[in-house]
Amino acid sequence: MLVAEENGVKVKVLAGESMGRRSEVRTRTPSSYLDFELQAGATMTQPVCDGWTTFLYTLDGEVTSGGQVIPAHHTVVFEQSGDAVTFTNNGPAISRLVLISGKPIGEPVVQHGPFVMNTEREIEQTIEDYRQHKNGFENAKNWQSDIGQKFLRGTLWK
Repeated sequence: MLVAEENGVKVKVLAGESMGRRSEVRTRTPSSYLDFELQAGATMTQPVCDGWTTFLYTLDGEVTSGGQVIPAHHTVVFEQSGDAVTFTNNGPAISRLVLISGKPIGEPVVQHGPFVMNTEREIEQTIEDYRQHKNGFENAKNWQSDIGQKFLRGTLWK
């Protein structure tokens, strides 16, 4: 995995390019996947392609971008116009985030609960598959998450 570091900013380049390092990963649709760590006070300006969909998700700490504080476990979707995204760690600890962007593919999007497809009919089929435990949902009937079980037992926050 490619890693670059300068001025208190460390980036893992999973796909795309940052700090002069270009990933060997080739994606079907042009995209970028960057994993950043920022020391306290560090700022990063990452070039992005104009017209691409770009979002930032904070994993740890908080960052500021465009005057907006983005706490841990929050997502910000940026405007598709512009050629760079700037973010700063104004907190006392290391902040970690992923910056993901890609060229829009122009397909229709239909969403219902956790399901995202291209048409209402596909959504209906997916819900039916889920209910019938088929087409990828074979183990859904008995599956339980560890977090869900802790929540049900009342031990999630202990």
